Amino acid sequence: MTATPVPNPSAARRSMEALALGDAFGERWFPLFRDRRRAHAEIRARAVPEESPWPWTDDTAMALGVLSVLGDHGRIDQTRLARTLADTFLSDPGRGYGSGMHELLPSLAAAPASWPTATRALFRGEGSLGNGAAMRVAPLGAWFSADPDHAAEQARRSAEVTHAHPQGIAGAIAVAVAAALTARRAPIPDLLREVADRTPPGPVHDGLTHATSLPPATTPRQAADLLGSGRRIRADDTVPFALWCAARHQDDLIAALWITAEGLGDVDTTCAIVGGVVGAATGVSAVPPSWLDRREPLPAWVAALP
Repeated sequence: MTATPVPNPSAARRSMEALALGDAFGERWFPLFRDRRRAHAEIRARAVPEESPWPWTDDTAMALGVLSVLGDHGRIDQTRLARTLADTFLSDPGRGYGSGMHELLPSLAAAPASWPTATRALFRGEGSLGNGAAMRVAPLGAWFSADPDHAAEQARRSAEVTHAHPQGIAGAIAVAVAAALTARRAPIPDLLREVADRTPPGPVHDGLTHATSLPPATTPRQAADLLGSGRRIRADDTVPFALWCAARHQDDLIAALWITAEGLGDVDTTCAIVGGVVGAATGVSAVPPSWLDRREPLPAWVAALP
């Protein structure tokens, strides 16, 4: 058996704090999406949403569940994660969960050990290929930053609890590997290529490979048009664009979030992924205090991580 790598809870904390910020920041743009021209204009002008607070969504709620299981067990105990995600959902189901989770998580609350059967039954037996496993996994990647391959394996285990489809799992693996690599705090010139090399074959991998070939002058809107930005709520339509944005600004969380927002789409999820990946290195130390004051607070135990 391969030894579990030394954990990096401080990187996981940084990632969690930034994931929640990205999630809450991205969610603030949805009210403008009835007028896409206005939304694009305000994002390009870097007009920070003024309302307060900025609540976070299911992206953050589920990421907190993953991180709490790691804190308690040091690895992904799948039945414990099933129970934790189910309990989190039942305590606050209005966080914006997708239809699949509304179907799955109540059943796991009653019988968490049934997750293999219940998860495979979703979507006519195909399992979910959505972005839910990817959007919550960056702190796990940061936790296992000492060994990106181990992070990929634990990401697979975390995804399987809710996403039986291979592409739902592949999306989680890609994001976890990206967070593991960036947690080392040194920008990686070929981040997308390194992530693609560790991502299982299929549309997520193909999207990442496509992202590596985009010219440097590609704008965020062009990248979103080419790669997808979550409008289809699928991992392959979400993860490549989000990681393209993260790779562009590995050392600047705010810049990364703004270019991600320019892609519109499922902007709370893409910004959560980008926040979790970039934040594994940067944390939120350079974020304007006004942003942090608006973001809904995280549980106190997150700040208490080393």
